[in-house]
Amino acid sequence: MYPRIVTDLEKLKHNVERVVTLCHGAGASCAIVTKCVCADALVAAVIEKSGADYIADSRLQNLASLKTRKPRYLLRVAQPCEAAQVVAHSEVSQQSEISTVRLLGAQAKRQARRHKIVLMLDMGDLREGVFCRDRAEILALAKAVACEDMLELHGVGVNLTCFGGILPDADNLGCLVEIAEWLRAETKLPIPLVSGGNSSTLPMLLAGKLPSGVNGLRIGEGYLLGNETASGTRMEGFHPDCFTLEAQLVEVKRKPSKPIGRSGPNAFGEYVSFEDRGEMLRGILAVGRQDVVPDGLAPRGAGVDILGASSDHLIVDLTRAGEQYRVGDVLSFTPDYGALLRAFTSAYVEKAYTGDEC
Repeated sequence: MYPRIVTDLEKLKHNVERVVTLCHGAGASCAIVTKCVCADALVAAVIEKSGADYIADSRLQNLASLKTRKPRYLLRVAQPCEAAQVVAHSEVSQQSEISTVRLLGAQAKRQARRHKIVLMLDMGDLREGVFCRDRAEILALAKAVACEDMLELHGVGVNLTCFGGILPDADNLGCLVEIAEWLRAETKLPIPLVSGGNSSTLPMLLAGKLPSGVNGLRIGEGYLLGNETASGTRMEGFHPDCFTLEAQLVEVKRKPSKPIGRSGPNAFGEYVSFEDRGEMLRGILAVGRQDVVPDGLAPRGAGVDILGASSDHLIVDLTRAGEQYRVGDVLSFTPDYGALLRAFTSAYVEKAYTGDEC
């Protein structure tokens, strides 16, 4: 059935192993992130067989579903209401609030389960973390973790690029390392992990410019799409086509290129302008914004151009393709990160697989 997202597990295995090799070669641990694929069981099985040090996700439901012997690493700072589930379904979590740390400490004691905390620092991207200049709060949070019998201060970490678009560099990652060293001196704790961010840090690693002391990365887009997160640049030695979105044509007709009549906002409140290019051969595919991010799809077929989408339909211009496409034909697209995330999240997109790992 269509639409469907097809995963090439052999290519994905290659990308996972390449990321792990690169991280380990630089003296860094590797947390492979499954959130984009909703901790898909077959993708997780590939990661389980790899040398990855952690399997990471931002959603507790995903971590709870994993069958793994690897430490489960929770990326999103915990909601107070889910403290019990955090301890039950992850071995490591990223935290930034003293009150939440105390809840986790109480739950860890209640469940008799040791839990590791990575203290998140905000180095300027302005998402989660104690602001890097607030040394008093950083130290107070570290001491709050140390005071809990069943918690361990496992490390410090940073998130960059995702919200403010701030790129990792020698300054912000160097400051992260300096704070880790300062915390070790202040607390007399080993604090083994300095987690230097996500796939946007891979260019520094590949260039041999990862600051000494950064010894962990959390990688998602890098192995999924073979891209560096910030610029979308393809990285050498990675497969960029591990995933294919397939959708079926339900209508192929010649129509004008510009809508006719008085115009207003579309179903999403957008005012869209259309260029009059005369008559064109238009196709409609049975997939829409509820399933994918249309702007994140790259057609693989020659002569196919995306015009736009509504909730349930993707409209394409087939004029350049001539008369080769008919109703019932399946078109293929390469998704970017956002399109892949929505396709895996949608219950209306079937999941299919190729490769020996099936």
